Amino acid sequence: MTTDIERTTDEAQIRELLADRAEATKERDARRFLASCAPDLVDFSLAPPLQYKGPEALDQQAVEAWYATWDGPIEVTLTQVEITVGGDVAFGHSINRMHGTKTGGFEVELWSRSTVGLRRTDGAWKITHTHDSVPFLMDGSGLAALDLKP
Repeated sequence: MTTDIERTTDEAQIRELLADRAEATKERDARRFLASCAPDLVDFSLAPPLQYKGPEALDQQAVEAWYATWDGPIEVTLTQVEITVGGDVAFGHSINRMHGTKTGGFEVELWSRSTVGLRRTDGAWKITHTHDSVPFLMDGSGLAALDLKP
């Protein structure tokens, strides 16, 4: 049974992990981004080259290729984070704002809801599953509603 102190500690560690992952994206630090992931990460939502639907890990080259699709600075803000912890397994939900300039000068403001599955391995939390839903994005011309479901 998890005590309140253990739960609070777990939640703080997970929030720190998610915040560091956002900072790694801002800084285009693929190595630090991947440090948050378990080796068997499964991502159910990202477009190629980051889309994997099996027990395959993202690699540094794929993350760097995704960063290369952004010309300007990338800003990432976790606007809301909810965490559910149970023993050595946890789920986190966040509302994220990502802002930057895509290749070709297209300024993008992207809001998404992320769900991550985590597990504690050797005392550290690692992300095992991710799913991002992107309800809409905003560009210089205003709101563009997108239906990104397959």
